[in-house]
Amino acid sequence: TVTVIASTSPAGTGDLRVKALLPFLRKHIPGNPTLVLEYMDGGGGRKAANYLFRNARPDGLTIGAMSSGVISLNIMRESGVLYDLDKFIYLGAPETAGHQTIYTPKELGLNNLEKLRAKSGLRTGAQTVGHVSYIAGRFFAYFIDFKDPKFIAGYTAPEVDAALLRGELDARANAAVSVLRRNPDWLDKGVMDFHAIMEVPKGAKHPRLGHLPEIESFVRTEREKKLLDVWRAFRAVGSPYLLPPGTPKERATILQEAMRKALKDDEMHREFLKLVGEEVEPMMPEELSKIIKEIPRDAEIIETIKVLSGPGPLPRR
Repeated sequence: TVTVIASTSPAGTGDLRVKALLPFLRKHIPGNPTLVLEYMDGGGGRKAANYLFRNARPDGLTIGAMSSGVISLNIMRESGVLYDLDKFIYLGAPETAGHQTIYTPKELGLNNLEKLRAKSGLRTGAQTVGHVSYIAGRFFAYFIDFKDPKFIAGYTAPEVDAALLRGELDARANAAVSVLRRNPDWLDKGVMDFHAIMEVPKGAKHPRLGHLPEIESFVRTEREKKLLDVWRAFRAVGSPYLLPPGTPKERATILQEAMRKALKDDEMHREFLKLVGEEVEPMMPEELSKIIKEIPRDAEIIETIKVLSGPGPLPRR
């Protein structure tokens, strides 16, 4: 039995990405073992990554299915991070490109950027401080120049949607694939006003939201551009799969080869598109390890991203 620790909660896009891949990973592991999925959501990925680093036995029988937040949290040296991302053994990732978007309920009447900027105290909801969607919401608020924004965390993904519809929240940033899969009528029937988008990588146009202003269009200085460049680099690792440090090389090699085969499996590509609503854009083990090692770690830029990612007020521009 191989246990897969997911740093996400059930029912979200991250969960579906894992469920789409696991049957094919199992298929390509010699011996056709049983794969058991265990959810360990919390701290934007800290809880699961800490467990993989400190508690999981390095015997090849525990795999981590992480979010990209696990990488950025470590580089930013956030509190509660008890792992070293450079010591994990990487298996690969099923997707590397992505889009975040920010939207508000139609009832608020914020149907252009001028109205959005003029509205004071917009309440933007998210799962946890440090979650990718939480940070994306703060990036949008910072670059679009929200007026005295409020950020409210502590929801599950479906609860944020429900809070928006109840009027408990005013805005949400979310992966475009998530909102269009769960609530297609929010775009099709104009239930929400969509305001801007973040492309990873820059220039990867979303087929339905590509008309929205890209977040870089709000940049004022070269330093602000560097902030986005580093954040995009954090996100470019997709959803990395990894093993605890010290996993025997022969077992790590077997699992890396199984992941390569799974990521190239045409049937998996079809299942992934069906379940998740996005194409597989695989990253193999060597490429993933290389990208993580080469992520820019400029101290000043990292410190600003840390403030943007945290619970306090947004930095001044």
